[in-house]
Amino acid sequence: MENQITLTTPALLFSAISLILLAYTNRFLGYASLIRGLHEKFKINPNELLKGQISNLRKRLYLTKNMQILGVSSLFLCVGTMFLIFVGEFYIAVRVFGLALLLMIASLGVSIYEIQISVKALDLHLSDMEESQETQ
Repeated sequence: MENQITLTTPALLFSAISLILLAYTNRFLGYASLIRGLHEKFKINPNELLKGQISNLRKRLYLTKNMQILGVSSLFLCVGTMFLIFVGEFYIAVRVFGLALLLMIASLGVSIYEIQISVKALDLHLSDMEESQETQ
């Protein structure tokens, strides 16, 4: 049985990919704002806690960049798939669409990893606040 693919198959992913890229962009903008704020604090009072936060944010920022690149690449390949279907290259179109799906899976996987790092960073802040409350 041969894989059946039509123009609507890759088009179905457009809205999902667009929403994911919007979420990634919002995350990126949030990090940019946070980094600018930390930069100002660091200029006034450089300390090890801020250095650790900056290091963590740098890692999360690069992960977000990679998530965006993988997501955009997936969208690009979906459009390429539609073109290949349009010109009748179904065999190649199925493989390109498969690659687009793999890139989206990779993007989502990086997103899960980035979320885990974010939660650990926030957990450290919560622990620090809890310790401060216990000593008072």
